[in-house]
Amino acid sequence: MNIEILEQARDDLVEGFEFYEQQRTGLGSYFLSNLYGDIESLHLYCGLHETAFSDYFRLLSRRFPFAVYYTVEEDVVSIHAVIDCRRDPAWTRNRLA
Repeated sequence: MNIEILEQARDDLVEGFEFYEQQRTGLGSYFLSNLYGDIESLHLYCGLHETAFSDYFRLLSRRFPFAVYYTVEEDVVSIHAVIDCRRDPAWTRNRLA
């Protein structure tokens, strides 16, 4: 199983890093480390998460209030977005539309 993080999702990760790094030095790196660990778990658990907003699966991060939205096609997992769960669900729905 190959995991592909699309450009928009990479931008989401950078935005999250910058937010947490402003809160406390080093917290941004901790955020990225945890989110990449969550994403790596998709090698074992892809497709087992609930679907949200059409055809996207949603993986909830273990340590941060973020959700990873992804699709699975054959042997490729595509990460489309990494979104803060504190956002308005309507905003998330529009983003994934």
